[in-house]
Amino acid sequence: MKPVVQTRGNVQQVEVWLGDAARQVGMLGFTSRGQRQSSVFQYSSSWLDDPTRFEISPDLPLLTDRQFRKAPRRSDSVFHFALGDTEPDGWGCRVIARDHAKQRRRGAAASGAATTLALTELDYLLGVDDISRVGALRLRDASGNFVRAIEDSERGTPPLMELADILRASHAVERGTETVNDLRYLRGRGTSLGGMRPKCTVIDEDGHLAIGKFPSIHDDRAVTKGEVLALRLAAMAGINAAQARIVYSEGVPVALIRRFDRVLGGRIPYLSATAMLQASREDEHSYTEIADRIISVAPNARHDLVELWRRIVFSMLITNVDDHLHNHGFLHVGHGQWQLAPAFDLNPFPDKERELKTWLTEDSGPTGSIEDALAATPFFHIDQSTAQRILGEVVQAVLRWREVAMSPGVDMTIQELDAFVPAFEHEELELAKRRVANVGVRGKSRKPGRRG
Repeated sequence: MKPVVQTRGNVQQVEVWLGDAARQVGMLGFTSRGQRQSSVFQYSSSWLDDPTRFEISPDLPLLTDRQFRKAPRRSDSVFHFALGDTEPDGWGCRVIARDHAKQRRRGAAASGAATTLALTELDYLLGVDDISRVGALRLRDASGNFVRAIEDSERGTPPLMELADILRASHAVERGTETVNDLRYLRGRGTSLGGMRPKCTVIDEDGHLAIGKFPSIHDDRAVTKGEVLALRLAAMAGINAAQARIVYSEGVPVALIRRFDRVLGGRIPYLSATAMLQASREDEHSYTEIADRIISVAPNARHDLVELWRRIVFSMLITNVDDHLHNHGFLHVGHGQWQLAPAFDLNPFPDKERELKTWLTEDSGPTGSIEDALAATPFFHIDQSTAQRILGEVVQAVLRWREVAMSPGVDMTIQELDAFVPAFEHEELELAKRRVANVGVRGKSRKPGRRG
């Protein structure tokens, strides 16, 4: 459904609301003059007068004034960080752009303007369906409708039984053979989440909102099973991780990951670590910077600092080297306080160097060294005995990777498992085992038995 965007002068405006209770937060304005795009946000008086108000974004203090933003660099968002978190990225942008191009060829631009107009950042922001938009922020158009990317007569968030249709349409987009109907089907269902890989929003059999992640036609290993394996090992290692399992659609393994920004009571405000640090995507940042922000915003900072360090050593030991800031997040817990969101987007990379994307400290630079992680414990307010205990718990979990890989809900075959060996069995794991030998972690990882 095409949103009705109010225009004042050369400024397009949409209202910003919060949660299922639909509390008005403010007004978002957008201006585009050729390649120059900018946005402006202004809190509503009702939000500023609300005793439960909070800054929806670290770069939006609670002021009555209009607050402007331009993208500092080409790869950065033109919107303030919390709103930028809800934009599509990678796969979603690809679907929206393909859909727009096909509509232009058919003589109907997605924005409702002339067929020669290119998509703007606002078009992409409005291309995400209200039901599946990340976090609790919602956009309402001039007609009073929350922005939908799907026609009213259609079911926006499909059940698991429709995975096969989404998968076929997604693979068609990857091959460049998609039809108008393919893109129409994906619009809204496959545009709300970041990353370059094909995915969709889906309702699981318990009625919960979930992410369905599909194998790519370019995969040379069982990537979806690898992510579910990593999330399950993370939970075994004492990490608060998103719930995940493998489901099958016409024999294709789909990673089904439950959304943690939704509860039965509604939507939970979410900020990425990128937003929390107000970070440019082109700059390098460190875990110690995340730790500093945790100290500033978390109600139980010590707990979250320990949790963050546990995730660091876990990522090192499973070769999760796509740990950029957008793959870490925070959930609002009230009164302007935020806690670490469950771990997500954990992926073992057997074909990459064991070097974290996010630096450990500003001095260490990129590293995958357990010794470096142990040396950095003071930044996380962790003493060495606690660090040894945590490392031991992580090692114990990672050593069981073969067993967990072939367990129900992950379902790797021995052939699929073999492709992941370099991600899990390496010198750093051996070093970690030696470092925690005094807490009873001994022996090598078990070899798999044949399935019965």
